[in-house]
Amino acid sequence: MCEEHLPLGPRPVLRASSTAKLLIVGQAPGTKVHASGIPWDDQSGKRLRQWLGIAPETFYDESRVAIIPMGFCYPGKGKSGDLPPRPECAQHWHQQLLALLPNVQLTLLVGKYAQDYFLGEAARPTLTATVEHWHEYLPAYMPLPHPSPRNQFWFKRNPWFEADAVLVLKQLTNELL
Repeated sequence: MCEEHLPLGPRPVLRASSTAKLLIVGQAPGTKVHASGIPWDDQSGKRLRQWLGIAPETFYDESRVAIIPMGFCYPGKGKSGDLPPRPECAQHWHQQLLALLPNVQLTLLVGKYAQDYFLGEAARPTLTATVEHWHEYLPAYMPLPHPSPRNQFWFKRNPWFEADAVLVLKQLTNELL
């Protein structure tokens, strides 16, 4: 659908199984993930797995963890990082894919694009405000900032996230998986 807009061509990167209990919805693959074809196969993924308190074997077990980004392919480079996910993927595929995941009990919304799409009007005006009120979206959703190394400033300005929200996230993940 969006091949003409993808600088590296189409290479959808997602994993899912009808038995998965945890769904991770991120933005779109970066260049490293595009090259490997493995979701979250970068420093952001390493931090996300630390937040969840799970090993790569569990994280990549699609029978337990589904990974469906807002945009399935690398969208290209922008002025200050990657471009936003192409909107065609979510509009065309998400409802179809979500219908095939009847056992999902918790959806992690990583970044503003996922939060706005899934939470709609319940999302706050900013990512920080939405993540600050993470407990209000449970048990169905848990909004998270992007775990990118580029967000070090955000993590330093919001120490409550790793002190409070990550502890609950680890507990919820442990209970689910």
